[in-house]
Amino acid sequence: MPKSHLPLNALRAFEASARHLSFTRAGMELRVSQAAVSHQVKGLEERLGVTLFRRLPRGLALTDEGQALLPSIAESFGRMRMTLEQFERGHFRGIVSVGIVGTFATGWLLSRLPDFAALHPFVDVRIQTNNNRVDLAGEGLDFAVRYGDGSWRSTDATHLLAAPLSPVCAPQIATHLNGPRDLAEQALLRSYRADEWPRWFAAADIACPPIKGAMFDSSITMAEAAAQGAGIALLPVAMFQRELSAGRLVQPFGITVAMGDYWLTSLKSKAETDAMRAFRRWIVAAAGAA
Repeated sequence: MPKSHLPLNALRAFEASARHLSFTRAGMELRVSQAAVSHQVKGLEERLGVTLFRRLPRGLALTDEGQALLPSIAESFGRMRMTLEQFERGHFRGIVSVGIVGTFATGWLLSRLPDFAALHPFVDVRIQTNNNRVDLAGEGLDFAVRYGDGSWRSTDATHLLAAPLSPVCAPQIATHLNGPRDLAEQALLRSYRADEWPRWFAAADIACPPIKGAMFDSSITMAEAAAQGAGIALLPVAMFQRELSAGRLVQPFGITVAMGDYWLTSLKSKAETDAMRAFRRWIVAAAGAA
């Protein structure tokens, strides 16, 4: 066999046999006989000049050489399988992977995803939620929707939505609030950003009282705590319109403070695919129409 020809059938037989540690089960998966799988693996061993399996009375065991070969072969076949699965009815299904701060995902994006799917039926959106801490390169993401000022190193940022913060609480707590000063008597729920409540009280022209409520790493969890009467949460009210409309949360005061906006970000070094371009155009247009 010429060195330039990859023995794909033999490599496939090796990979399946390594996963099952059985020529018989590998043959069942590949829909060939046990003898055919054994023959393919033996030919691969002869070509490489090494032994890949120890033949045991009941099954197989990988040799050191087999262990060294398996990861790259398994990854390669996995990548080929994923690529082939992207073809459907004569179309290539593009993929766009997006890391999204959870508040934006539940409060804005998820209800609009069917619109994107209808416009772009051959683009799959893969979503990973986070608490606004994301590594685009390390997590293999095409985009990240972040909350902040739009300044992230080596990153392009496109503005999506403003997200001013305002206090929200359960209806039974709101009945005891006649003005912003009454908040001093309540548990004020906090995020990890220590300056949010002080900035809001400054906007209300009131001295900030001691903050004595629980701290949360998720606005979604904090909103639920507020709805259950645990205290008053300072939240981006635009992301909690369902809860406000349903009456689970009440916004007692119209005073807001801007601490950041939502941005669509991507690495400057990443070449934009057709799927990425479609998603970018759609989400920017949808945010502009919101």
